[in-house]
Amino acid sequence: MSRLKDLYNDEIVEALTKKFGYKNVMEVPKLDKIVINMGVGEAKDNAKVLENAVKDMETITGQKAVLTKAKNSVANFKIREGMAIGCKTTLRGEKMYEFLDRLVNLALPRVRDFRGVNPNAFDGRGNYALGLKEQYIFPEIEYDKIDKVRGMDIIFVTTANTDEEARELLRLFNMPFAK
Repeated sequence: MSRLKDLYNDEIVEALTKKFGYKNVMEVPKLDKIVINMGVGEAKDNAKVLENAVKDMETITGQKAVLTKAKNSVANFKIREGMAIGCKTTLRGEKMYEFLDRLVNLALPRVRDFRGVNPNAFDGRGNYALGLKEQYIFPEIEYDKIDKVRGMDIIFVTTANTDEEARELLRLFNMPFAK
């Protein structure tokens, strides 16, 4: 069992209950899932680019990535409906906590000129979105073997009802919010 999951069970539940005055343990917000999405626009011209993006995603998450396809055709972008244009992975349970631990303690400190993540990127329902500009901040990716620098979106889905509760939950998981 990962260190963060143990931490959630004891200290985080206690801290959140104390701060927000929950009457029941089931009211305490928790991390539901982490969705990692990588849009690969160049995939319309070169299928090999998408294969490399999927390989990078699977290396980072340790889980199989699913191809995402275009919902509608866009003539200006030369995209047809059903064309594969990205990949995503949904992490739950043990792998989710392991990924969060690696993101917070290893990957984010490796970002150049890092001053913290945006504290206002919540959606109003307790979910947090984080955008990364390069995939090589993760230690699993070998810098010499990447063909192109790609960004990704990481969405933290929580059971919190408000952004304030979700912000406190992520702060207790050591998410480095900017001051």
